[in-house]
Amino acid sequence: MNINDNSGNVFAPCVIRAVNVNDTKLLPDSLNELGSIAAELGINLEGIPITFDSGFYSRLDDEMIYKLGMIPVIKPNHRKTKDQSIIAAREDFFKELEYLYKQRYAIERTFAWEDTYRKLVIRYERLQSTFLGFRYLAYTMINYRSEFGKT
Repeated sequence: MNINDNSGNVFAPCVIRAVNVNDTKLLPDSLNELGSIAAELGINLEGIPITFDSGFYSRLDDEMIYKLGMIPVIKPNHRKTKDQSIIAAREDFFKELEYLYKQRYAIERTFAWEDTYRKLVIRYERLQSTFLGFRYLAYTMINYRSEFGKT
């Protein structure tokens, strides 16, 4: 999960777990970390949209996001429903936020930039603190290049 504010900076709460832990299980800790980072930096998250793919489409995830004051922008997942009125209502609600969801490309591009740092593609580090240090260094480089270009 990444937050891309209007300045182009990327905020990425890093929650590290063992291999094969589903992203949806990391969401509560990631949102708590995001809230902590925002508080430390003095950033108000009220009304800021946050995008996820349709795997995160659930009432519980929406509640956690609204608790931070953020707006969930999640493409509807119509699993377990065949009722056309429910599907239509979900699609109508999403149409208002679809332009924000399309900006998700910038976030996905950030993940691709992160993959250009060989140390982050595969986790070689045994210590979590070392791995997080390299991840923060990569985000610093991404933000630096965003502001000043390649020098």
